[in-house]
Amino acid sequence: MFISGAAAYSRDWDYKRIREVADSIGALVLADIAHPAGLIAKGLLNDPFEHCHIVSSTTHKTLRGPRGGIIMMRHDFDNPFGVKDPKGNIRPMSALLDLAVFPGMQGGPLEHVIAAKAVSFGEVLTDEYTQYAKQVINNAQAMAAAFVKRGYNLISNGTDNHLMLIDLRNKNITGKKAQETLDKAHITLNKNAVPFDDKSPFITSGIRVGVPAITTRGLQKEHMEPIVEMIDTVLSNTDNEAKIESVKHDVHEFMKDFPLYPQLEVGEEATA
Repeated sequence: MFISGAAAYSRDWDYKRIREVADSIGALVLADIAHPAGLIAKGLLNDPFEHCHIVSSTTHKTLRGPRGGIIMMRHDFDNPFGVKDPKGNIRPMSALLDLAVFPGMQGGPLEHVIAAKAVSFGEVLTDEYTQYAKQVINNAQAMAAAFVKRGYNLISNGTDNHLMLIDLRNKNITGKKAQETLDKAHITLNKNAVPFDDKSPFITSGIRVGVPAITTRGLQKEHMEPIVEMIDTVLSNTDNEAKIESVKHDVHEFMKDFPLYPQLEVGEEATA
């Protein structure tokens, strides 16, 4: 089986080419689209369903739904392993997937989470979500350019989707140190291994940065430059507690215009 999918890959996948190679040796292709699913749903990235036998995804991340997972197939087919049902018939691949998930790996369904998934999938069908998905890519590319301008080494030299992976070795700082120091300034990202990393997975040489959350809060391309400036200030002053505290104050002031939840006036009712 060929498995395509990654948690820190910033380019689009060539599913067609992967399928052609898989077909040449009789292999199955599984695409995990947990991260870019929302962008794929709006046609902004390549469609794995055209070429992959099985597609899996989470329902959060760019889909913006509750935490959960889904396994999908566009076309069912007889399983290639020869697994039969009690009557001796070859089971379809979908049946094997169902049997593997329930009751083996999953217990009772959570109806409230199923309902939340339905709400999020309904949002994906709207024009507003289309604009959101496009803005995610625009914001990510603007942020990538701002990092490059400051001498940061972006893996693959940019991004096609919602995230970027940055090798910090030329900045003489580990991913762990970067994450922990930025946490102090209330800037959230995570340490991440990079290609040919010479540090352990607990330390790493890189960081992974994404924009879906800040895009949801309403930030646009012009806001990426000041965000990267604040990140750069912290990473350039990792041992300067006063400077880090100053950036934390700047972060709070900057985000006041982008509240997590709308402020209701007295007597005003919240609406769904």
